[in-house]
Amino acid sequence: MATIGDVAREAGVSRSTASYALSGKRPISEEVRRRVLAAAEALDYTPNAGARALATSQTKVLGLLAQFHEDEFAPAMMQYILGVTNTARDLGYDTLLVTEADGVRALRRITDSRMVDGVVLMNIAQIDPRLPILRAAPQPGALVGLPGDCSGLDVFDLDFEEAGRVMVEHLHRLGHRELILISQPEHVVERGGAYVWRLRDAALERARQLGVTLHAVYGESRQPAVGRLLNALLDAYPSATGLLLNNEAATAALPSVAHQRGLRVPEDLSVIGRYSAEFAATFSLPYSFIESAPDRLGAMAVRQLVRRVESPAARDEPFVVRFISPELVSRGSTAPPTALPTALPTALPTALPTALPTALPTAPPAAR
Repeated sequence: MATIGDVAREAGVSRSTASYALSGKRPISEEVRRRVLAAAEALDYTPNAGARALATSQTKVLGLLAQFHEDEFAPAMMQYILGVTNTARDLGYDTLLVTEADGVRALRRITDSRMVDGVVLMNIAQIDPRLPILRAAPQPGALVGLPGDCSGLDVFDLDFEEAGRVMVEHLHRLGHRELILISQPEHVVERGGAYVWRLRDAALERARQLGVTLHAVYGESRQPAVGRLLNALLDAYPSATGLLLNNEAATAALPSVAHQRGLRVPEDLSVIGRYSAEFAATFSLPYSFIESAPDRLGAMAVRQLVRRVESPAARDEPFVVRFISPELVSRGSTAPPTALPTALPTALPTALPTALPTALPTAPPAAR
């Protein structure tokens, strides 16, 4: 395996000059830098991570703590992970993905051992037990997701409240007066998934202001339960003319359910989802959607984290909380409603899950 000394000899420079040319720590002439890079490529040189860490106090590794919960749709989670890892790679950092169930212990282990230069947290809960550990760590941290207390950390998220309002307002302008909202499964809320009630509560409030009836229910995360849920809801609310989906699994299942029922979109039912363009392409989804921007959120978190890692001055800058404004991407799945049935059914099917309450308790549930 080639060493920095081999690269220096090949390029005809000193070891320190070769090191500076590769690290960018000091200005080096462009001609010398090109010689060193050419030598490193010819020798297939890879910097020794241990030696680099000793010399610079940096590992060039970022920690990413994420979990794949059974009650969440894994392909959607992967979009956020790729947003982090791709940006880290572009900035010259490797990513250590940690999926350990005990997030507190895992976070303490990788920060106490100085395995990473900084940490990105995902699966953020309203009351997240990992946050005190991250605030006390010597490395900086960034969150993809909004907790109840943002102090001492950089936070990046979609504006879910505005997303809920945009969805309702768009269909209201088209003339819809009865809608269904399918949120994430109940367990996501129970462990503190605030994004669920942030969108739901804002949508319910805006619907109330506009005189729109909005049936808000918990969803499912996998087949066949999610297909049964969609059928139960469409049977229960035949006069609903719009469907709002804050649930990727339900969105992915909808084309099959609509086809089986002979349901036309948007002629019979207008549909708006909340997911990313990459997710829509993966599942060939024809529906209009609020762009959840997982790649942008991951990139924003990593870039801010790397700024704090690499710049002593940035370490002392005020922490930021930044939201991405929701963008409604039209795919032609919304239109003015057609003639509606004159009456609702007198009873709901027994398979229909209980609707979400109109308001959550004052204190949101703690993370599990």
